[in-house]
Amino acid sequence: MIEAEGLADRGTFVIDPDGKIQIVEINAGGIGRDAQELLRKVKAAVYVYNHPGEVCPAKWKEGDATLAPSIDLVGKI
Repeated sequence: MIEAEGLADRGTFVIDPDGKIQIVEINAGGIGRDAQELLRKVKAAVYVYNHPGEVCPAKWKEGDATLAPSIDLVGKI
């Protein structure tokens, strides 16, 4: 909260069923948010929660291939 200006920064927090924070996003008042990107991230969070051992790469969309984390992937994605 920016009390002197009567404004607030905006934040989004996605918490999994186990109570663990999976996504934190905080935006200053002048920066817009993208609801479609947030929805994509929520879908990825749900997917990895339900599929242990898999990860969703950047720009992953529902139905796309996932990855198995590996040291061999470092620097290649």
